[in-house]
Amino acid sequence: MIGKLKGFIDSYADDYVILDVGGVGYQVHCSARTLQALPAPGEPATLAIETHVREDQIKLFGFASDAEREWFRLLQTVQGVGAKVALAVLGTLKPSELATAIATRDKAMVARTPGVGPKVAERIVTELKDKAPAFADVDPGVVHLAGAVDEKRAPKPVADAVSALVNLGYGQPQAAAAIAAAVQHAGEGADTAALIRQGLKELAK
Repeated sequence: MIGKLKGFIDSYADDYVILDVGGVGYQVHCSARTLQALPAPGEPATLAIETHVREDQIKLFGFASDAEREWFRLLQTVQGVGAKVALAVLGTLKPSELATAIATRDKAMVARTPGVGPKVAERIVTELKDKAPAFADVDPGVVHLAGAVDEKRAPKPVADAVSALVNLGYGQPQAAAAIAAAVQHAGEGADTAALIRQGLKELAK
């Protein structure tokens, strides 16, 4: 199975790119967001790859990062979400925005995706609530801040925000470090939702 391709951009189409790797052109389907971030034809590019093998075809999906690929896999565990819908979601929302939508059960944010109705959006935020693992590492620069958050003595919004990240699958030290950084960024008066959003941004860096 192909896990990564490194080569040169040959050409673009509406939903895929041809990546020239050693003279072989691979057709790689990408989200709109990933396509927009890729360089001009002739420039070097590297994509994380998800390979789908069917009886009648082999299809490659490309991603800007391993984290984006993991979200692509995870989205497809939701009933009614196939590869096309998963790519559409990732084309509409950044991984950090998707994580925020799941953490705050904001189905309206997910439903902004073309082709995703309220029912599918509801399933995504509900079914992934307890499945979303820690796809991103905390910036090492904020790890020492973890000790600044003591859930027993911390204000309720801070403690609730740490708890929310732990429920999403992040480790306790990782969650505490992210929220400690969020408090520094958003201020001590920030509410739980704001701290969760900022904490997820820290984790997605």
